[in-house]
Amino acid sequence: MRTSRHAPAALGTHVLVRSFRLLFAALTFAALSWIVAKGLDSSSFSLTNYFSYFTVLSNVLTVLVLAVGGFADPQGKRWQLFRGGVTLYMVITGIIYAVLLAGIDVGVADPWTNNVVHRIMPVVILIDWIVSPPRKKITEAQSLIWLVFPFVYGIYTLVRGPIVDWYPYPFLDPRSQGYVALVIGLLVLTVAFVLMALAVNAVGRLGSRWRYGAQSDAAR
Repeated sequence: MRTSRHAPAALGTHVLVRSFRLLFAALTFAALSWIVAKGLDSSSFSLTNYFSYFTVLSNVLTVLVLAVGGFADPQGKRWQLFRGGVTLYMVITGIIYAVLLAGIDVGVADPWTNNVVHRIMPVVILIDWIVSPPRKKITEAQSLIWLVFPFVYGIYTLVRGPIVDWYPYPFLDPRSQGYVALVIGLLVLTVAFVLMALAVNAVGRLGSRWRYGAQSDAAR
């Protein structure tokens, strides 16, 4: 019996893709490390605050995803769900920065590091998700599980903020806008995040159809 050239099991991630993953993992790690190195020169720098930025956490997870994907390239369902979640978080990072935070001090002073963590890497990891999509179908309900991390992050930020008198982002700071405006803004963001999660899952399925053929598990 002949095997279709589109059979998912016969396809691995191309060595060039895996090499680029390692390259961009190194670039992201360098950018994150440079921000810390520069920050340590300032008496006002706080490592805890640094790791309280959604951007930083998302980029740390991106380093992990790209490094593991470059070295080992696991194809299990759980790993692909994790990949999809990190892709969503970086998409959120890129869109929120472009729409709400461009021109605002978000703790990243150097243009090159700012471009890496806010502009370049969200595009890179989304392209990686499309070029090397999951081979098993991720349902819409499963993609909504990705929203647990932003939800927990929001709670952490709102609980910690009054304690340390610091918020990482203006749209999460009730001191300047009040709690009514904050709640309305968060509801809008929640709807936007749901749509982003469904969109990331959808483009992954389109990538699967393109890469593996119409009979792949993810395309069905």
